[in-house]
Amino acid sequence: MHEPVTLADTLLPIDEPSTGELELEDRQALRRVPGLSTELADVSEVEYRQLRLERVVLVGVWTEGTVADAENSLAELAALAHTAGSTVLDGLIQRRSRPDPATFIGRGKVDELRDAVVAAGADTVICDGELSPGQLRNLEQQIQAKVIDRTALILDIFAQHARSREGKAQVELAQLQYLLPRLRGWGEALSRQAGGRAGGATGGVGLRGPGETKLETDRRRIRARIARLKREIAGLRKIRTTQRANRKRRDVPSVAIAGYTNAGKSSLLNRLTGAGVLVQDALFATLDPTIRRARTADGRIYTLSDTVGFVRHLPHELVEAFRSTLEEVADADLILHVVDGAHPDPLGQVRAVREVLSEVGAEDVPELLVVNKIDVAPEERLLELKRELPEAVFISTHTGAGIPELRAALEEALPRPAVEVVALVPYDRGELIARAHERGKVHQVRHEPGGTRLVATVDPELAAALAPYRVPVG
Repeated sequence: MHEPVTLADTLLPIDEPSTGELELEDRQALRRVPGLSTELADVSEVEYRQLRLERVVLVGVWTEGTVADAENSLAELAALAHTAGSTVLDGLIQRRSRPDPATFIGRGKVDELRDAVVAAGADTVICDGELSPGQLRNLEQQIQAKVIDRTALILDIFAQHARSREGKAQVELAQLQYLLPRLRGWGEALSRQAGGRAGGATGGVGLRGPGETKLETDRRRIRARIARLKREIAGLRKIRTTQRANRKRRDVPSVAIAGYTNAGKSSLLNRLTGAGVLVQDALFATLDPTIRRARTADGRIYTLSDTVGFVRHLPHELVEAFRSTLEEVADADLILHVVDGAHPDPLGQVRAVREVLSEVGAEDVPELLVVNKIDVAPEERLLELKRELPEAVFISTHTGAGIPELRAALEEALPRPAVEVVALVPYDRGELIARAHERGKVHQVRHEPGGTRLVATVDPELAAALAPYRVPVG
């Protein structure tokens, strides 16, 4: 008789640190040193905007929704800035019908922002939106401080947290695609590079031209690097696609854990499988997908994958660069959509996640909503969520509350095999009985003189293997 695997069977010994604990210790030990920055390897002498976020002022433009929506958005920007290693000194919001095309916040407000930066002693301004190259240049010239936007901030966090070869390549590709239209030269970098001995009388025909500018050289090098990264990611994508195809061929159902960043997806994976992956109270702590096997109470095997968290206005460059990773969600049989019940605007998070799911082609995948952190969420918010999301399961990965109900709902939502068989399996073919337990729904097992009588619902491949032993129903 098949024995289900319990959570205790999958856990590491208590004195042996898990992979997540080691990664968390490493991440906490290596912190950014104020005043130091790194240059992008492979792109020399480029004003590569590696962030140096020690003391920052936040600024947002409120164009729609309520003032609470605008404040929540700026609070999220503050959490992003904190995750990147900065100290937030001040936050400003301006009410406008749309961002100013020249300076984002309007010419009259630029002076107020400059005064706020000077008064706070800040070195960086972070804008809650994506700035055009012109807006970026104009703001920096008038404020006399570094200016970055929400997209650059998220890219910087991703660069800090990427661990795997694929994750690092995806982040670098997104950074370079963002950087390319925003390159600009400084001082002599704008001057022409002489071609050959241009300018000399002996240069010869064709060698006396001005050559290309330093900016043009940088752009050419970046485009070449982007092309190389795309080829590398395409090769890794083939490997991931092959792995998914193998799981599909074996008819192993796949469940993708998706949701807003810091909603508790990795904690849920650990709670369901004992995976031991990194859990940290920070945005985008998980970038590299983790896939673990799990088993239902009746013995069926399925896979659980932890994915990168989503956020409002997730940069388009990141969605494109991480498309191969996000395809894990699009190709899943079920999405566990984790919602942070303690967040001030959980319903807004649900809408933002569904927008990204739609962008990667996962809008038609069945979804099971999971509201997490009920142990710290206000009671009135939980009542509102139960009214707005009646189909959701309410849990706490911290205390374990609601986990049994979630397991039951998950097992009920998993796709079930389609072929029902009744077979008398010889005792020397016991592996077929084991496969029926792993990959199907076993209704009855009875030992008879001629073999094991099996009544089960299985996938077509296993049904074909059992065909020689099928017996009439009676």
